[in-house]
This record gives sequence, C-alpha cells and structure tokens, in this order.
Amino acid sequence: MEKYILEMRNITKKFPGVKALDNVNFKIKPGHIHALVGENGAGKSTLMNILSGVYPYGTYEGDIIVEGEVCRFKDIKESEAKGITIIHQELALIPTLSIAENVFLGNEQTGKGCIIDWHKTRQKATEMLEKVGLNENINTRVMDIGMGKQQLVEIIKALAKDVKILILDEPTAALNDEDSKHLLKLLVELKNQGLTCIIISHKISEVVEVADEITILRDGATIETLVRDTDDFSEDRIIKGMVGRELKNRFPKRNHTIGEIRFEVLNWNVYDPKDTSKQVIKNVSIYARKGEVVGIAGLMGSGRTEFAMSVFGKAYGRNISGIIKKDGKEVVLNEESDAIANGIAYATEDRKSAGLILIDDIKRNIVLPCLSKVSKGLIINQNEEIKVGEEYREKLRIKSSSILQKTGQLSGGNQQKVVFSKWIFAEPDVLLLDEPTRGIDVGAKYEIYCIINELAEKGKTIIMISSELPEIIGMCDRIYIMNEGRIVGELTAQEASQEKVMQCIMRSNKEVLK
Repeated sequence: MEKYILEMRNITKKFPGVKALDNVNFKIKPGHIHALVGENGAGKSTLMNILSGVYPYGTYEGDIIVEGEVCRFKDIKESEAKGITIIHQELALIPTLSIAENVFLGNEQTGKGCIIDWHKTRQKATEMLEKVGLNENINTRVMDIGMGKQQLVEIIKALAKDVKILILDEPTAALNDEDSKHLLKLLVELKNQGLTCIIISHKISEVVEVADEITILRDGATIETLVRDTDDFSEDRIIKGMVGRELKNRFPKRNHTIGEIRFEVLNWNVYDPKDTSKQVIKNVSIYARKGEVVGIAGLMGSGRTEFAMSVFGKAYGRNISGIIKKDGKEVVLNEESDAIANGIAYATEDRKSAGLILIDDIKRNIVLPCLSKVSKGLIINQNEEIKVGEEYREKLRIKSSSILQKTGQLSGGNQQKVVFSKWIFAEPDVLLLDEPTRGIDVGAKYEIYCIINELAEKGKTIIMISSELPEIIGMCDRIYIMNEGRIVGELTAQEASQEKVMQCIMRSNKEVLK
C-alpha cells in the first residue's frame, strides 16, 4: 500500500451562494512535487487555504490527514506546527525590514527572557541564504532586492519553520524567465532533499517541467490526477482536463480592418520619480492605427510599464517630455482624468492594488472611471448603476453571485474582466493593456483575447504589454521591442518569432557595451 504524507478526503466548502469545493479528494506522496491546476474559480486556492488553516475546521466538511493523523486546524499556527506552510501569490514580507528580520518574522530566534538573539538570527539567516543560493547581504532591506529574490526569501522563511509540506500559490506569476527557472530548479533541489511541494500555477509549461503528479480541478470538483511516468503529461492534455474541451487554437482569429494612425507618442523621455538623475524612458516614439493591436515586448525592467503609465496622464515619472498625438492632433495629458477625457484608458498590470477597489462591489468598480454617465450632479442614479453592472456582467461573462459581490471575492480571471468592463464602459478610443492575462488560466485567457479582438474589430486601438512572448506574437499585428528604456526593434506579425524578439534585445545589449 502506497504511503501518502497528506490526504484531503471529501472536502466541501461553501460561500454565500456558491459551492467552491464539492467533495474534493487530494493526496500527495512524500518528497514529491504535486501540481494543482485548474481554471480561475476552480477551487485551487480555496483547497490550499483549508489545508493551511486560513479557513479553520468547522467552516468546511471533510477530513485532512497528515502523516496518518486526522488534523483539525483552527488557524495557520496549528497547520505550521504540523510542518505545513503556504506562500501566497502576494508575498507576506515587510519591505522596510532586512532579509534576516523577514526570514524569522513570527519565528524569532530568542535567548534568555524572550529577547531576540540577533547573533543567532544573523548566523542562521546566513546559513539558509547559502542553502538556497541567494547571494545577498542578510542586512539588505527586502524593498531593495528584486521580485525573484523576494520569492526566495519567502521560501527561506518557510524552511526556517522546519516545513514538511510547502505550498506555493503562483510562485512565478510576477517573475521573469531567468528568475522563474532559478526558482523551479530550487524546488527540484529541495524535493531531492526530501521536501514535499504543492505548486499552484497557470503556467502549464512550468508544471510539466517539475511536477511528479498533476491534480486537475474544475468547477470545485476533482477531475483527475495525472502521473508523470504513466500518463500523458502534455500541455494539450492538461488544458483539455482543465477546460473540459480541447483548445486547438490558443489565440482566436481576428477579423478586423486596420485604419489610419490614431495614436502617436513622439520623442518621449521620462525620469525616475525618486532619482531625477536616472532616465527611465529614452526618446521613445511609437504609433498605433485604428483597429490595430500593437504589442510592446521586453524583459522585466525594460521600461514598458513605466512608459505606459507616464503616457496615461503622467501617472509615473518626473521631468517628462515629448509629444502625444491623437487623430493627428497634439493632446496634453497632465492627469489621468485628462487621458480618460481624451479617450485613452490604461489597464494596470496590478489589478489588486491599482486596478480595482477590492472591498467594493462589481457594479461600483465598473462605473467608477465615468461616474458622470450614471449620475446627475453629485447624485448617483443607483438604478442606472445596477443596469450598467448587469449589462457588463452578462456581456463579459463575469462569474459571480451577483453584481453586489465584492471584487476581492472573485477569481483572478473574473477580476480582470471587471477591469476590462470599467474601461470599456469609459468608451476609450485607445486602450493600454499592461499584462492583461497575468495570473489567469488558459480558459480565461482565451476569453480575454476574444474581448481584445472584439474591441479591435470595432476600430479601437489596442497597445498590449506582455511578458509572455507567445501571447504577444499570437495576438499582435505589430510589435515594438523595448530594452533599457529604448525601442530597439519593430516587427510585423509575419516577421515575429521569439528568437527574433530576443535577437533585438541581445543586439541592443551589445551596442550598449560598445
């Protein structure tokens, strides 16, 4: 009989109006990497929140068995005492504290009289940084290191608690390719040392690379578990299990007509708001036509987001210079409200902190950019607000209990649809999309792609930023490549390939070194 370090039997979890998990069964062998995949809203995070004690015993039905013992966790501390630690997609680090302080936060190394032993803290932190290959000074503030290294600090923090089962929720969602590869390599090394890992990820290629088993959830139910040595571990097979059908074409075809130039940015220069001696955007010029989807590709730190935000009413940067033209006429955008008034919208890459008000409901988030359309003077017409909310909920197929549901309770894909709804409601001519499918599953991605295509077919101008090169190549008519704050290449859809994009970046790096 096979031994399992963890079994979750017949787990059922209900929220008001929604059954998030329906009799889910999940088990994992010791020393394995077990992936949990499914569409947004499938129940993956809910299941792991039950396991880690975020949702305490009594709020769900079913049993959790860890190393043969039935566990009834009342909180996170009880699950951590059994060696279970979860690392959420939003990292739980304090930016202004040092790496060493963050590693032992809540797990302080104390001496006599419960006083923190700083010598012991620094010594153990140094040892653990070496263990995971993080070459940083332990006294460095977390805010001064990159996102990839912050993810490693979270893992070190978990290892410091003598973790047996490490849960990682979308660990590479905000990482570039190099940091993602380093993290995945580390997980394999930790597995070889006997650590058991559960990884939730929408990046199917990464799951295929490292997982020993893959459990697929759909609509709150267990569909199947695939085993590397005996089952089809291909991306197409996994996607079919997730969405319940084959997705033969990941990028829907677009029937659109590209018209005249609608939007131009000329000789655009931007300086860092914290250090005005540092130039972030350097003499960038781009244009986009009516009905055209224009991509901006580049590695993390290339300046793509800074460029988009600075164009959108100078939401980022200092000492900004250059010209913006819309329909051949120069426009001055000193505030975000100026951009919206001129038919320019920006969907941020960080929907949770900058794109939505999570504690407010769906309808209010949708109408927020253009309250004047649902109000008379200072009074909001609530009936009109409800009508708009219902219209966009149906049009964009937002899965929710009602338009009164808080956006923070929605899955990532449905939150992104609310972001799209509010900007479509604003009726922009130009829509800047920054990482529009980050952290959402293949099924939800396809729906977002269809929305982008529909907007382009209506003559809207789309400028799309994405770290995923297949997405940029599959969706865009033309692609600009950015590196070090400059445009270093331009490719048509017919010319574009991942190799050519990277060649533009590498060639520009060589020119800088000269």
